[in-house]
Amino acid sequence: MKAVIFDMDGLMINSERVTYECYVSVLKEMGLTMSEDFYKTLLGKTLPTAYQLMFDEYGQDFPMDRVLNDVHQLMNNIFDKDGVPIKKGLIELLTYLKEHQYKTIVATSSTRNRVEHLLGLADVMKYFDDSICGDEVTQGKPHPEVFLKACEKLGVEVQDALVLEDSEAGIEASYRAHIPVICIPDMKYPEEQYVKMTTKILDSLDQVIDYLKQ
Repeated sequence: MKAVIFDMDGLMINSERVTYECYVSVLKEMGLTMSEDFYKTLLGKTLPTAYQLMFDEYGQDFPMDRVLNDVHQLMNNIFDKDGVPIKKGLIELLTYLKEHQYKTIVATSSTRNRVEHLLGLADVMKYFDDSICGDEVTQGKPHPEVFLKACEKLGVEVQDALVLEDSEAGIEASYRAHIPVICIPDMKYPEEQYVKMTTKILDSLDQVIDYLKQ
């Protein structure tokens, strides 16, 4: 194992819950509601797929661009004010990887602006060799492109990499890229078909250290 590929939202950053609460807040002002179960269907999806799910739920004329913008603005305000909530064990794992000369990269569906803003606030960019973002790939997860490009950027073969993910779309993407994947579930525990695609399911990021030591 030479490289570890990290997803961002829900894996490194405890952002899924905050995102959901922001959606609830923005929709409430429009006289609408969003259930947690429906929100979970959006997790890890590409933007076009997420948009379609929202249109199916709220109507074809739903102002998705404006709502998404308002949600991100609200989230940014929260993170700027309160800091970015990082997941348990993240710093321990990143420190271990750096000390043991593993290559590291962030591979996320989020845009580069958002990635650099959030990871900058969390002060973790210094641990990573590189990053690849949603606006640099033509096909989002569950398509394997983002993980294949991550390996290319790091100059490693897929069999020498490990993906860390929380979402079903991310699990499927790494499985299709033929890269072993460890899932650390966030708001949604993966369904059985996705569990079968994983190498392991762990409770927190620091447990990855024990896996690597084996």
